[in-house]
Amino acid sequence: MSHHLDSPIARQDLRLDITDLYAFRGETGTAFVINVCHSIGKPPITGYHPEGMYEFKIDLNGDAVEELTYRFTFEERDAQGKQKYTIRRISGKDAVDPHAPGTVVAHGVTDETVTSPSGLRAWAGHAGDPFWIEPDVLHAVGHAFEDGTKVDLTGWDPSKAHNLFAGHTVYAMVLEVPDAELLASAGDNRKIGVWAVATLATDAGGWRSINRIGLPMMPPLFAQYDEDFGNRLNAGHPSEDFATYGGHITKSIGSVVAAYGTAEDPHAYAEKIAHRLLPNMLPYTVGTQASLGFVEWNGRSLTDNAPNVMFSTAANTPIQLGIGKESVTSKPRKMFPYVPLAV
Repeated sequence: MSHHLDSPIARQDLRLDITDLYAFRGETGTAFVINVCHSIGKPPITGYHPEGMYEFKIDLNGDAVEELTYRFTFEERDAQGKQKYTIRRISGKDAVDPHAPGTVVAHGVTDETVTSPSGLRAWAGHAGDPFWIEPDVLHAVGHAFEDGTKVDLTGWDPSKAHNLFAGHTVYAMVLEVPDAELLASAGDNRKIGVWAVATLATDAGGWRSINRIGLPMMPPLFAQYDEDFGNRLNAGHPSEDFATYGGHITKSIGSVVAAYGTAEDPHAYAEKIAHRLLPNMLPYTVGTQASLGFVEWNGRSLTDNAPNVMFSTAANTPIQLGIGKESVTSKPRKMFPYVPLAV
């Protein structure tokens, strides 16, 4: 739940609203997951937008610019609700270009697994949401970082905490890429930066960015009650993030940390965390166990406690949710496509 209904643009069509991004070690390579179209928004049309693009962006050399893009595009829903899709691989300088045709690596249809000759696997379809959040804590955190105060949970009873997304579903795109294909041009470097972008075709023949996500929980922390900043955070490019948003995020974090009195120099702490958050990419070392935790941010598994980690890190004080992964109705699967069943 990095984005669930976080901006007016995303709310216009939930099929383009990216809720979460995951990157972790799969059975045969590195698994990437994008979730969209959350059922909590009661979308009138479900599935994937036939005039949109969904892209996994991968930085291979630490410059916050993608050297590799995997692009999903979908056809219209058929009478049975199925959608055919195409996956393209765009590499090198073309990876940043939304118009670059790239190379088609797979064709598929929703709810069925497709495997390419290179060993790449893909699946797209209706799935359970593996994420959990406590709504009272979520809203209190948003107010604190908007107003520069402590997180006010006066009257909140942790024993009555509940998962806002229990029983809800998403539409997932799962891509598992063999290491050899993923790192073909990366040399000995196995550290990558990952983000995802949803864009919509415009009448003028271009592409409009609707959602961009790297690290989890960024809009709930900094834009829950600032829609303009949420829209701006969804646009742009990771390479420009600190110059564009660093001051805003530093000020927001610094005010909360000052309210708690948990750092001798709240501004210095805030600036360090802002540099950790920006560029807004999910860091991952290919071939390792993913863990988005307090010790390190290394990819993100389907069961990582992202809200607890991100809220507490930004506030420099423990922020508890009162719930954990036990509150997820449908559990992630150990085998491909990994995402929970839609129940």
